[in-house]
Amino acid sequence: MIFVDIATIIGLILGAVLTVFGVISGGASIIDYCNLPSALITFGGAFSCVLVSHTMQDFINGIKGAALAFKVPVLNTSEMIKNIIELSNIARKEGLLSLEEATEELEEPFLKKGILLVVDGTDPELVRGILETELISIEERHKKVIGFWDMVAAMGPAWGMIGTLIGLIAMLNDMNDPTKIGPSMAVALITTLYGSLLANWVATPIANKLRVINASEMQLKEVMIEGLLSIQAGENPRVIEEKLKSFLAPKDRDGGQDEADFGGEE
Repeated sequence: MIFVDIATIIGLILGAVLTVFGVISGGASIIDYCNLPSALITFGGAFSCVLVSHTMQDFINGIKGAALAFKVPVLNTSEMIKNIIELSNIARKEGLLSLEEATEELEEPFLKKGILLVVDGTDPELVRGILETELISIEERHKKVIGFWDMVAAMGPAWGMIGTLIGLIAMLNDMNDPTKIGPSMAVALITTLYGSLLANWVATPIANKLRVINASEMQLKEVMIEGLLSIQAGENPRVIEEKLKSFLAPKDRDGGQDEADFGGEE
């Protein structure tokens, strides 16, 4: 089951509400801030530059990647450690070959691949090398999507300024009617507002959320690698458990979801 990340939803809605509140509290109308040419210049220009910088497939993947920021990732390191300990108990009692049958119930392809390498009697260093190579490849794919939204965040304000310059040039070319200067200036500045909103309300938060998800997934897969190699080495399940728990914050080592622990050990 896929759950919606409520933090992303609340953050975007709150940003929209505060922006609208700022507009209304200033005595303006939302309609005054709606301008189709400005939107086309800013959003169209930003994404056109991103398209030039990527292949079509990477561009599509980048757009699709935004959906990940709205989903709660199924990444529970504590639960994974429990699964690995169960596998180590099976291997200790019945031998490594018994793990092949256990893979049929596993849904994690990375862990399944590692177990099959271990069951096949692959050298431990080669197992580590294969799994770490795949880990690097996964992270590189993630970085492409993150970089996509970083570039959108960079291009948004840039194209907002380009739109403003276009508006100012058009305004300066027609200054016969002084009453039109103020409205024309307002329209010219709207593109800068659009660019800032695209960068700071949408693109940068999505990129940062994807970085958090990537870091969590990389940690989870590192736990799998260490666990599998420990099982292959025939280490005691209790020792394996203590080793893998070192990946968790102290307050999470007795179970529960993973949390950051910048405030120190508890």
